[in-house]
Amino acid sequence: MAVRSSPDEDARHMDVPFGITRALRATRRVRDIVTVLVTHGFDDLVEGLGLDRLRRRIRRSLFRKKEPPAHHATTTAVRLRKVLEDLGPTFVKLGQILATRADLVPPEWCEEFGKLHSDAPAVPWPVIQERLREELGERLDTIVAAIDEPPIAAASMAQVHRATLRDGRKVVLKILRPGIRETIAADVQIMRTLASLLEPRFASHGYSPTDVVDQFAREIEHETDLIREGQSTERLGRAFAADRDDEDDSPVGEIAQVVRFAQVHWDLTTRSVLAMEELPGTLLAHTNAAELGTERCERIVARCADAVFRQCFEFGFFHADPHPGNLMIADDDTVGFLDCGMTGHVDPDTAERLADLVRGTIVQDLDTVVRAAVALAETEPALVYDRRLRGDIWEFMGRFGGITLGDLRVGELLHDFFDVLRRNQIRCAADLVYLIKAIGTIEGVATGLAPQFDLVDHLRPQIEKLVKRRYGFRALRRRVERSGLAYVEIAETLPFQVREILDRVQRSKLSLQVDHRGLKDFERSIREGSMTLAYAILVAALIVGSSVLMLADSVVGARGWLTVIAILGYLASAFLAFWRVAKLWFSGRTS
Repeated sequence: MAVRSSPDEDARHMDVPFGITRALRATRRVRDIVTVLVTHGFDDLVEGLGLDRLRRRIRRSLFRKKEPPAHHATTTAVRLRKVLEDLGPTFVKLGQILATRADLVPPEWCEEFGKLHSDAPAVPWPVIQERLREELGERLDTIVAAIDEPPIAAASMAQVHRATLRDGRKVVLKILRPGIRETIAADVQIMRTLASLLEPRFASHGYSPTDVVDQFAREIEHETDLIREGQSTERLGRAFAADRDDEDDSPVGEIAQVVRFAQVHWDLTTRSVLAMEELPGTLLAHTNAAELGTERCERIVARCADAVFRQCFEFGFFHADPHPGNLMIADDDTVGFLDCGMTGHVDPDTAERLADLVRGTIVQDLDTVVRAAVALAETEPALVYDRRLRGDIWEFMGRFGGITLGDLRVGELLHDFFDVLRRNQIRCAADLVYLIKAIGTIEGVATGLAPQFDLVDHLRPQIEKLVKRRYGFRALRRRVERSGLAYVEIAETLPFQVREILDRVQRSKLSLQVDHRGLKDFERSIREGSMTLAYAILVAALIVGSSVLMLADSVVGARGWLTVIAILGYLASAFLAFWRVAKLWFSGRTS
C-alpha cells in the first residue's frame, strides 16, 4: 500500500533522503513491516525511519480493534525475535544468521535469535508436483517411479519429500517453495533501504548495517541455489572418500570410514530441486541418550567431533551448522551430515594464524596473540599498537595461563577471543565466525549427549597436529623456502622497477597521489561557512539599507515609498535569515 505525504512532512523526516523515502513508501510490504514493528513496541524505530504518519495510522487501527500490546513485560531481544517470526522466511533466515554473528549483535540477541525455527506449514502436494514438473520436465516420469506426497520436513524456504527411482533406489527431493526467490528479493530490497536509513545511527558501533544486509543477501542467495548445496555436499563427501582410499589403516582412515555425505543425483537436480540419496538412520535430535547408552553416546560424540575438526583444520572446507537436526546416526553409529547449505572456508593462512593464537595463548606470548588477532580480523595492521586491545587480549590470555595443550578447550578459547574482538568493535570474516560456530555447536552436542566424555583429551592429537603443522620442522623449512623465494623474486624485479621509476622521472610523468582522509568534510565545512558569512553580510546590508531609507523618510516628515521599500527590505532580510538557518538545521539532521 502506497502512503502519500506532503513535501513539508517529508522534510521533517529524520535521517531520510527524499528519494529513498518515496521509494520506501511505494513498497507494498512496508505497511506490513511497520504494523509488526508497532505491534511489538518499536514505535521509536518507525518514527526514526521517517514513517511516523503511517505509524499513527496503524496505531489508531490497532486501538479500534482493541488488540492488546504484544510487548509488555518482554525484553528487547524477545520482541525482536517475534518481529522476525511475524515478518516471514527472509527475516527468520536473517535472524538465524545473526545468531551466529556475536560480533554484530549483543550476546542476548544471539541467544534469542538462536530460538528461531524455520518450520512452516507444508505447501499442498499439487503445487509441489507442478513445481517439480516445471523444473524437471520429462525426467520426472522417466527417472522417478513414485514420490511420497506427505513431506518429511517443511521449512520456510523448502520442503523435503521421499521418492523412489525406477531402478529401486531411495532418494529425498528438496524443493524450494514456489515464489520464495521473489519474496526474498523484495524483502532484501526493503532491508537495504532500511539499512541505509539506519547507517548513521550505527556509525559508532564499529559496523555497517548496509554491510550486514549485503553479506546476508549473498548468504541467502547461496542457500537458495540448490546446485551449490549439492556441490558442497559432494565436495565434503569426496574429501572423506579420499581418506578412506588412502589411509584405511590409519586413525584418519578410521574417521573417514564412519562419516557419510549423501550422494547427489545430478540428473534430478536444478537450482530449485536437489535430489540426494536417503541416508539410513535417525536424526540425532530425535534420539534419547538414555536409550543409546553411555558407550554408544561417547562413540557418536567422538566421531562427530573428529569429523568436524578434520573439516575445519585439515580440509579447510566445513559444514558450518552441525547441530543435532543435521546429524543422522545409523544403526552402526555411522554419522551422516545433512543440509550443507551453510558452509565455510579456512584458507591455509587463517589456519596458521589460529595456530599462532593457540600457541601464543598457552606460552603467554602477547605480541604473537595480538598479531594473530589483527591478521584474523578485518582491521588495520596498526591496531597491534592499540593499548586498549592489547590490555583486553592480555586479560583474555590470563584466563588460560598455566594450562597445557592437552587441557585446552578450543571452542572456549575461540569464543572468549571472539568476545575480545567484539568489545573492541573489530569485525571478523564470516568464515571465521562460522568456524567458531561449528566448533561451539559440536562441543554443545557433546555436552548434551555425553557430558561425562572427555572431549578435550579426545581431540588433543588434532590440536597438537594443528600446532605442529605451524611450528614443526617441516613448517619451519617451508617458511624459510617461501621467504627465500620471495627475496629472490624481489632481487629479480627490483632493477626493472627502479628503471621504470627513473624513466618516469626523466619524462616528467612521475605523479604522487595523496589521499586526505576527511578532506571532503573539511571542504564542505569551509563552503558552508563561506555561504553563511555571505548570507550574514547580505542580511546585514538589507537591514542597514532599510534603516537608512526609513530614517530618510522620517526626516522628510511623511511616510512614502521609501518606507514601503524599507519594510520590504526588512522582510527580505528576515526571510533570508530564516531560510539559511532552516537549511543548516535540515542538512545537519540528514548528515
